Amino acid sequence: MSELHEECGVVAVYHFKGKGTSPLCSHLGADRVSNLVPRMLLDVQNRGQLSAGITTYRDEQEEEDSCTRSQEEKYSRPLLMTYKELGPVAEVFHQSHRDQYEKLMERLAGNAAIGHVRYATCGRDDKNFAHPFERPHMRKNKWFSFAFNGQLANYEKLKEEIKRDHDVCFSRDSDSEIVMHYLCTAVKNAGRDLLEVCKKTTEKLDGAYSLVFLNACGEMMVVRDPHGFKPLCYAFDGSLFAAASESVALFNLGFSHDQIKDVPPGSVVIVTPDGNVRVETFMTSPRTTHCFFEWIYFANVASVLDGKSVYLARKRLGEVLAEQELEDENGVPLDADSIVVPVPDTSKAAADGMAYKLGIPCLEGLMRNRYSGRTFIEGGDSRRRKAETKYTPLPQVLEGKRIFLVEDSIVRSTTMRVLIERLRTVGHAKEIHVRVACPPIMAPCFYGIDMSTYSELFATRYMMKHYGLDGVFSEDDVSTRWILTPEIEREMAEDLGCDSLRYLPPRALSTAIGIAPMNLCQACVNHEYPTEAGCELSRKALFNFANGNESSKRTYE
Repeated sequence: MSELHEECGVVAVYHFKGKGTSPLCSHLGADRVSNLVPRMLLDVQNRGQLSAGITTYRDEQEEEDSCTRSQEEKYSRPLLMTYKELGPVAEVFHQSHRDQYEKLMERLAGNAAIGHVRYATCGRDDKNFAHPFERPHMRKNKWFSFAFNGQLANYEKLKEEIKRDHDVCFSRDSDSEIVMHYLCTAVKNAGRDLLEVCKKTTEKLDGAYSLVFLNACGEMMVVRDPHGFKPLCYAFDGSLFAAASESVALFNLGFSHDQIKDVPPGSVVIVTPDGNVRVETFMTSPRTTHCFFEWIYFANVASVLDGKSVYLARKRLGEVLAEQELEDENGVPLDADSIVVPVPDTSKAAADGMAYKLGIPCLEGLMRNRYSGRTFIEGGDSRRRKAETKYTPLPQVLEGKRIFLVEDSIVRSTTMRVLIERLRTVGHAKEIHVRVACPPIMAPCFYGIDMSTYSELFATRYMMKHYGLDGVFSEDDVSTRWILTPEIEREMAEDLGCDSLRYLPPRALSTAIGIAPMNLCQACVNHEYPTEAGCELSRKALFNFANGNESSKRTYE
């Protein structure tokens, strides 16, 4: 499998010489602002653990003015320098070894930088796929580096179109290489007009993307796709500019919530060495469609995405689960043995909200090994092995209890099956009632989340059994669409080995997050894909699934 199906994180930082000293980096020299990048990447490490990387820029005047370096050191240091390795941020930047870390930061010193964390879905542990991607050139404006978060739904179409030019070749099967091709062409045709570069680069792209770009002229771009699928924000205090996939990275630098702004969908933030920071629209969209899964699972719980708190959204999702429980005449009885147990860590806020509303304790009956990674972003059989070692049930908390086990989502069910088995055999729980703070995932995602075939999705097999293909794409009769029923939930519970299972109703997503339904991408729960290429891939994926033509490859491969 290729790099296509990834969820990543990007960051950028720029310090302007002569524009004052930002209190946020007063302890750093003007040429060491790049030291902030590893710290920022740690705050978005939840978005990728396979590799991390950085590209730094040091302006020529800064290099000439330096009195601490020899002439050989001054002229051997390129304007752009890229460093990337496999592994989590702390390992890549040697943060456990102070001397190694300091030497690396000295070598990478610069007054501007971009950074990236990445995960891939099938152990594609090849350094060549790590970001940022640097494209050297003798002309400064054509020498650039970029990092990319997202997925192009029309990847295959664009690749075939580009390959018609027999002078073009691909070195890796990656949508990032598609972006590289269009960036090179745009820079060639538009020169140093970065707004025009952005327009020409993105005019054919269909899908989700956040992009950071830095060239050897010291010019930077921070780009967000017209639908706003992926979160992206920035802050500027007059001398320090910073941008990141999530607000927590900027807040922990010291920027206030008032200073942190979301990059509007279809916009590019252009930063130039003279300290000018401007936001321009490069493409308009009929509507924004933010990925709801960011609030459910991917984002750091401390982040605020498009003005909406991740923590508060998850808390409200738990309250809806409690309301369902209280309104059901045949609901699970609440007594002294009833407790709510979150699946750490992304379910904690939802579990707290549910327990408070029900008036029963929320206890940590599962302890997570925090060094095992996230099983959703692991590939193949490693998911089960990870799940078996990732959580330790506490029989002192669980034994003899009626447990409401709160999970943020069930995608493939691997982790949930393992958990239920261990809660019974190791935790000695009396009853296990699974409550999911997300509607059933019934369709693939083609915008950057690792679930692109129907067969891998837990809920799909039950929907096919009860409904077949009838009404999946029907616009006239919504009653024939795949709708979760109590009967189907009972079948799912029996299959998982729990006493009962209940999902969040789809209508609750918009209310909990605080964004109108039409402005959320909910394609994986309702089949309503917001782009043309996404719709085409969905039909292809469903056809392959219905006809038994799915292979180990993804829909777009």
